Amino acid sequence: MIKYQNQLPLYLHYCLNRKELDPKTIKAYRIDLTQFFQYLSERGMEMDKDGINQYLFYVHERYKQRTVKRKIASLKAFIGYLEYEEIIEENPFRKINTKFKEEIILPRTIPRDIVEHLLRKMYEEKEKDMTTNEKKFLIRDIAVVEFLFATGLRVSELSALRREDMDLHTGIFLIKGKGSKERYMQIENREVQKAIEEYYSLFQDKIGQQEYFFLNKWGNRLSEQAVRIMLRKHVEKAGIPAHLTPHMFRHAFATLLLEEDVDIRYIQKMLGHSSIVTTQIYTYVAVEKQKEILRLKHPRNKMRIC
Repeated sequence: MIKYQNQLPLYLHYCLNRKELDPKTIKAYRIDLTQFFQYLSERGMEMDKDGINQYLFYVHERYKQRTVKRKIASLKAFIGYLEYEEIIEENPFRKINTKFKEEIILPRTIPRDIVEHLLRKMYEEKEKDMTTNEKKFLIRDIAVVEFLFATGLRVSELSALRREDMDLHTGIFLIKGKGSKERYMQIENREVQKAIEEYYSLFQDKIGQQEYFFLNKWGNRLSEQAVRIMLRKHVEKAGIPAHLTPHMFRHAFATLLLEEDVDIRYIQKMLGHSSIVTTQIYTYVAVEKQKEILRLKHPRNKMRIC
């Protein structure tokens, strides 16, 4: 087993430099595979069908389904690499059934009226008296929230946006998503375009000095955590009694488009999902909305027959 474990650094190097995977993915692989080898080592087991099966029982008992799914995928990818490099003669996963019934975890979204309320409060605050610096960063915050809702970007994608990837004249921009996958997106709403343009007019000198589009107060890249903190601040100011995250805007983007009868294949492309299966989770949310409408709005509910 040691000879397989010794392949781990080479495999992670291969994932980073040849497959160009995201550093966060590499970190997850390292954690998952280190745990796997530690499990086998502590029990004196080998990396064979029996050892892998016992490990799968172990992780199913201790982790949530999403984590289990990731750990299986990490291990499958590593063993597939060993087979490709002819370090193992036979892939033990060919004789192991890894399928299991997954519970459906509905994405936490934001109702349309809450998004509208938050944006209205932010625009109202902009009209109040404040210092030039305060107004400048409020304008940036408005641009960030408008951008998240208008595009459905992951917060990591928004944080990584570069000036060279933005065409402010057409509203088209390039997104570099998970696994270095690229897609184009555009902003078609004029009010959102104006918010982005106003932000750029105030920050263009700083933006010109480095590569990122959304900046913090020091003129550096606006981090994912900074976006979360900023959003939390404005949610509290707006008096919204809910915990909203940037990723919930992505869910709202997809769910509300689906409610407007947009074809799910277009939503898949806009979100950057490689598989339609990932996007289909939003159909469950739409069904829940449909049930609520029928429960509360159907005219039969107002009839008194008996």
